[in-house]
Amino acid sequence: MTRLGRVEQTRGRFAEPPLTPRTAVIWSVLRAELDRRGDAELTVLDVGGGTGGFAVPLARAGHRVTVVDASPDALAALTRRAAEAGVADRIAAVQGDGDALAGLVEPAGVDLVLCHAVLEVVDDPTPVVTALATALRPGGAASVLVAGRAAAVLGRAMNGHLDVATTLAADPAGTAGPRDTLRRRYDAPGAAALLGAAGLVVEEIHGVRVLADLLPAAVADGQSAAVVELERALAAQPPYRDLAAQLHLFARRPA
Repeated sequence: MTRLGRVEQTRGRFAEPPLTPRTAVIWSVLRAELDRRGDAELTVLDVGGGTGGFAVPLARAGHRVTVVDASPDALAALTRRAAEAGVADRIAAVQGDGDALAGLVEPAGVDLVLCHAVLEVVDDPTPVVTALATALRPGGAASVLVAGRAAAVLGRAMNGHLDVATTLAADPAGTAGPRDTLRRRYDAPGAAALLGAAGLVVEEIHGVRVLADLLPAAVADGQSAAVVELERALAAQPPYRDLAAQLHLFARRPA
């Protein structure tokens, strides 16, 4: 049985927020890790955590979370959200971007790192991933979410932008030129190699938004629960996984 199947059979103190196609797979993996840790209070680092979509539920589950984000507005919203949820004492907000992460965190002091939608926008992902790995205690885990390359190519082509699709497919970094909002996109082997070079062992790779972005709005909105279940069913299965808008990698620093 896969981790996505097992997670529904375990009920600890953590109750995930309402699941969406953007979050269901990630929360399933995180929940399994939290259940594995039992009642231990974890120290969590959320890089690029913004307004606290993951940080606040983790704090409500009894963990301590530091959110590093470059946006002061996002951190202000995080602070308000944490206060409304009654977990302000469990969340610390630190302004800074991913490129400066090495100078913002202490080594070997974190049990769980979240780095979602960051590695595609930083100047150089290698030192960022190295900082993530360094921040983890031995045995600690990293949840990394990156933009998928294949989905970007297919999406441009399906919308009639064949020139952009051609550029994305040919570019080594998976970008469409200087006007692209992302500096790079990943396939599963490339993302896994990046984490592996920093000393992390990739345990799982899932696709996020495998089909959700391709469905008509009437289907996505009218059958939201079915969409979530289908996303979870396809998330770990190539070739569906590799066509997802985002790739979620769960990795661990060896004990």
